[in-house]
Amino acid sequence: MIIAINPGHYIGSENYDPGACNGTLGLTEVDINIAVAQKLQALLEDAGHEVAYVHCGELCEITAASNEAGADLFVSIHCNSAANEEATGTETFYFAASRKGRSLAALINAELVGLGLEDRGTKSNGLYVTRHTDAVAVLVELGFLSNMDEGARLGTEEFQQAAAEAIYRGIGNYIG
Repeated sequence: MIIAINPGHYIGSENYDPGACNGTLGLTEVDINIAVAQKLQALLEDAGHEVAYVHCGELCEITAASNEAGADLFVSIHCNSAANEEATGTETFYFAASRKGRSLAALINAELVGLGLEDRGTKSNGLYVTRHTDAVAVLVELGFLSNMDEGARLGTEEFQQAAAEAIYRGIGNYIG
């Protein structure tokens, strides 16, 4: 099984995009996404899966890299943000036309909810990365960086490891 992992947003010198930021906590989404993605990559590789670590500046490059790798599954990892600093929870997106994407999203989301996160559910959408990859694709929002309590939790090594393990279990449940 080839699994593409995309830590959302980009830290390269061109097209720098840190994603959501919490200045009070000194956290950027891209740093959290990368930490979780690297932990997930290690878990998947230890289990014998081939991982395509896809971290590019442009969405079309991300999906092209996943497609060129022949990925069977594609997981994009993100943190959420909202003007309402009380917003909390995890949610997982999939492309509306993909029944397999819906199934993968539900399994991953259930594992993340098991970490004590509020369940914002699974949602269909037309996000570029879920729509343009050939793989069964999901985009995971781990939690709200804009919420001080949840943001502080997102920034910890312990939560990042737990989130990677939850995504890993969700993938494992999907694969069977």
